[in-house]
Amino acid sequence: MLPTKKYFLTIRSDAMFSKEDYGKPISKGLSTVLRRTTSKDDLANIALRSNVSFSTIRDVVYRTNSLTKSNAKAIALLVHVAFENAIATKLQAEGDIIHLDKMLRL
Repeated sequence: MLPTKKYFLTIRSDAMFSKEDYGKPISKGLSTVLRRTTSKDDLANIALRSNVSFSTIRDVVYRTNSLTKSNAKAIALLVHVAFENAIATKLQAEGDIIHLDKMLRL
């Protein structure tokens, strides 16, 4: 039996955000993408993983709170989840298109 290796994703918020990003709201574009591609459950799960409150994460996403060093890790994790969700949505849409195309060709 082969040994099981565990791989852990390291999210580096310091590489994702610059000094200029801190102390002000995230960009409108990032806010829109995060709201479109994440759910309340995603925010709650990130809150548990990052020890940043759900309400703080929500407020940063909705631009009523600024990005700080202490909440940046949570937002970076949320960006990763949003990316995964966007890929899943794209794959699902591609499958739906194939299915609907077959129906329309009848």
